[in-house]
Amino acid sequence: MSAALPRKAFDAMYAAAADPWSLADRAYDRRKYALTVASLPRTRYRDAFEPACSVGVLTRLLAERCDRLLACDLSEVAVTQARTRTADLPHVRVECRVLPREWPDRPDGFDLIVLSEFLYYFEPSERDLVLARARASLAPGGSVVAVHWRPPAPGHVDSAEHVHAAVRALPDLVRVVEHREPDFLLDVLIDTRDLTGTVSAAQVSPAALEGLR
Repeated sequence: MSAALPRKAFDAMYAAAADPWSLADRAYDRRKYALTVASLPRTRYRDAFEPACSVGVLTRLLAERCDRLLACDLSEVAVTQARTRTADLPHVRVECRVLPREWPDRPDGFDLIVLSEFLYYFEPSERDLVLARARASLAPGGSVVAVHWRPPAPGHVDSAEHVHAAVRALPDLVRVVEHREPDFLLDVLIDTRDLTGTVSAAQVSPAALEGLR
């Protein structure tokens, strides 16, 4: 990640504490991750990408829904922990990448991209580049998940409201989940480029895609 906080700042955080945000221990994060996974509109995903995976707590939960999952972080310390946490899952790969310049190339596209606690570290111009890379690598019919902490926090250069507005402005995406709490926002959007039959972009929902309405 190339963000307002440089790599050395994140490395310092992980050097001071193996899990700086206590992601593996707090009830708040367990609930938020459970809501994130429960909000996925498909039962199964072919190929997923989770940038900024930190120590891999959400990574492990997402892996249960994916045939292949690529996760990354800019901190080698975080990557090592995430690899350890997912070592028994051969379909999960965890890499050290600096985004957006090292956004992964996937010819067939990802059908799930999870942007969790990630976008508010970027200045708006660079955030928009990240989102452009995400949009370009999303497979037709794929899902984008965005979830971000709402209160101000050290290192955040933008708000959850602003970054979610930018996600919602991406072309050919329809929001199918909107969850708002005092602490965080959660949005799930579906690509509409491959919609056929009686389901239109205006009608799209997980139930509609399954023929329930």
